[in-house]
Amino acid sequence: MNEVTISGFLLTRNWRDGPNGIELEFWFATDRGPLCALVRDEQSVFFIATDAVDQAREVAGSEPGIEFRPLELKCFALMPVVGVYCRSYRRSRQLADRLREAGLDPLEADINPADRYLMERFIAGGVELHGTARQRGGFWRMDNPRMRSAGYRPQLRVLSFDIETAMSGVQLYSIGVHGVDGDQQVRRVFMIGEGAGQDYVQPCANQQQLLECFLDWLVTYDPDVLIGWNVINFDCWYLQRVADQLGRRLLLGRDRRPAHWRKLDDDGERRAVQCPGRVVLDGIDMLRAAFYNFESFALDHVARELLGEGKLLQGADRGEEIGSLFEHDKSALAAYNLKDCELVSEIFQATSLLDFAVARTAMTGLNMDRMGGSVASFDNLYLPRLHRSGFVAPNASSDHTASPGGWVLDSTPGIYDHVLVLDFKSLYPSIIRTFGIDPLGLALGVSGSLQADQTVPGFLGARFARDGHILPDLIQQLWRQRDDARQAGDAPLSQAIKIIMNSFYGVLGTPGCRFFDARLASSITRRGHQILQRTRDRIEDAGHRVIYGDTDSVFVWIQDAATDEDAVNAGRALERNLNQWWQREIAQQFQLDSVLELEFETHYKRFLMPTVRGSDKGSKKRYAGVVAGKHGDELVFKGLENVRTDWTRLARDFQEELYRRIFYGEPFAGYVREVTAQLRSGERDKELVYRKRLRRKLGEYERNVPPHVQAARLCEARGLKTPSRGSWVEYVITSAGAEPAQAALAPLDYEHYVERQLQPVADGILGFLGMSFRGLVDKQIDLF
Repeated sequence: MNEVTISGFLLTRNWRDGPNGIELEFWFATDRGPLCALVRDEQSVFFIATDAVDQAREVAGSEPGIEFRPLELKCFALMPVVGVYCRSYRRSRQLADRLREAGLDPLEADINPADRYLMERFIAGGVELHGTARQRGGFWRMDNPRMRSAGYRPQLRVLSFDIETAMSGVQLYSIGVHGVDGDQQVRRVFMIGEGAGQDYVQPCANQQQLLECFLDWLVTYDPDVLIGWNVINFDCWYLQRVADQLGRRLLLGRDRRPAHWRKLDDDGERRAVQCPGRVVLDGIDMLRAAFYNFESFALDHVARELLGEGKLLQGADRGEEIGSLFEHDKSALAAYNLKDCELVSEIFQATSLLDFAVARTAMTGLNMDRMGGSVASFDNLYLPRLHRSGFVAPNASSDHTASPGGWVLDSTPGIYDHVLVLDFKSLYPSIIRTFGIDPLGLALGVSGSLQADQTVPGFLGARFARDGHILPDLIQQLWRQRDDARQAGDAPLSQAIKIIMNSFYGVLGTPGCRFFDARLASSITRRGHQILQRTRDRIEDAGHRVIYGDTDSVFVWIQDAATDEDAVNAGRALERNLNQWWQREIAQQFQLDSVLELEFETHYKRFLMPTVRGSDKGSKKRYAGVVAGKHGDELVFKGLENVRTDWTRLARDFQEELYRRIFYGEPFAGYVREVTAQLRSGERDKELVYRKRLRRKLGEYERNVPPHVQAARLCEARGLKTPSRGSWVEYVITSAGAEPAQAALAPLDYEHYVERQLQPVADGILGFLGMSFRGLVDKQIDLF
């Protein structure tokens, strides 16, 4: 057969020990269809210092399949290392454990062979495969192809699916699917029983036939990506339970391969699933990974906010209604099931979540379904560059000395006109680039092999080599790629790169990272402190007043601005002058080129910096103000009750309207009295629901049981489903204490809401006007 070259995009990876070495399995999406590449007879490798080789050989003994090879590599102590190669990864891990027990330090022994194979070839998503391809069933197969990195981006076939079930036990009612295939939309519901009526419903006799029909259809449609809402820990896991009950395997992977599960917590409540050849993406996890934030991540809420439409059934009794529809109106149940699938498809489309997942994989080398993984992303990007520089990475240190967090300036509370926010663009990545902060650079800088003028001073005794570093150049490359993505209008790629760059400081400050060193993280954060403090001093020397500062931003009160135009001109002048000044300062003090960039970001026409509740001290990370928006002035709230989901809707709406009236000089005393009277008369009852998430299991709350836990413990007795860890609890405060909002029995405690919701919100701004909430609403004359 002739050799061919095929471009693909990585979907899944796996490895297994074979009789003659390690076998790697990679699945790719290609223009020709799915492709499985098998790489056989690979070896696992880790490293050991040359002066420890004799002892390592003794530990290894005469065990076959182990080889020690001299390499042109060094460790961070600048000592040469030897590669320890094993034909079995399990044996490699076992040998590494024995070496540690013997007091030796095997390096990079935790990297599995599939990950190492890809990272050492700089393969991160896109790949070019060269070799012999043959068709096998519905996919292509290549054995031992040659691979190299490529910029290929796939057209993925995506399927949204959702299941409907009984409220108790393991009883599957239906499985709905929705996909887009070219110009055609695929809609289907597999359902137990007859009578649904619609042509998109396929009736099935029982659970076994329902599951088999769905899995058979999945083979025919053959999606690259499965999406859904809580699709892994509910839909897929429920199907696994059904399959277990039926005594069969859940064949969600390509080539009819079974799903493989992995626990993500000790209780097994959170899981990850791998389906060879297919990616499973959960809509909630993906939105969070892309830094979307919603009051609730329930499908109905997110869909209404993003799409303007929601589920066909809502309410706390939805589970019972689903059961009733299954018995009496299968047509309505099928429509409901299908609508959920369509909503997920439309949310992914509206937010470009799939494009974001592809972009993130292309930048980090992680699988599309890998959530988090900042440390692994850093390894994928840094290690191959480190090896090409002639070094191997250290193991994680046992020294967990903490570095300080971002600098926060004490605020000056009050209501102001014309406050500007000046923000350092990507401050921590800019510090890394400017001052050459880098793991290898630190190892070289403190080794004693360089002169002082060949290094840049950091903090806690750190010194960084001016040449030979890796991370600053890597960030510069990512920075250029992000600028290119923004110019090209590729928002998902731009967002993915931004998240990756901003994660680097957090990774270097994480004890679980192999490069963790307090000198690294502190040289970033303490330099940030210094930059913000000197920026503040420079601004105040210019005659302005800094009323607050937070990590990478300063809030400047332009006291002499008579108009909006005056304030904006002052902001532009500060941006220009400070950037020029920092260029000169860093060149003179360090002989370095500064890439720090201060931006005039926001002009608040009116601005409130509140006090800490119950004191006259200024708060932090909490403020509000009026800014010019695209469609007129807008109110912005940061950290206040209006944007906190654990406050009631009443308090949040009350704060927004009260602040708006005060900022615009409109009458407000009557509004405060009116809302208070409406609350006490029962007119605002629907707005009095609190909402809080259970962080632990109900039984684990023993002391100081909070209200939402008290309410959750009443659910079962009130005929409601008992919330599990991670669930949201909606409750109200009554004369009997906290009760579930859906089944409260005692009268609402209105005075609780007056004192704990309205009064704190109002006093947060009225105090600056010489007034108080009680002074406005109480009938008695305030004598104090």
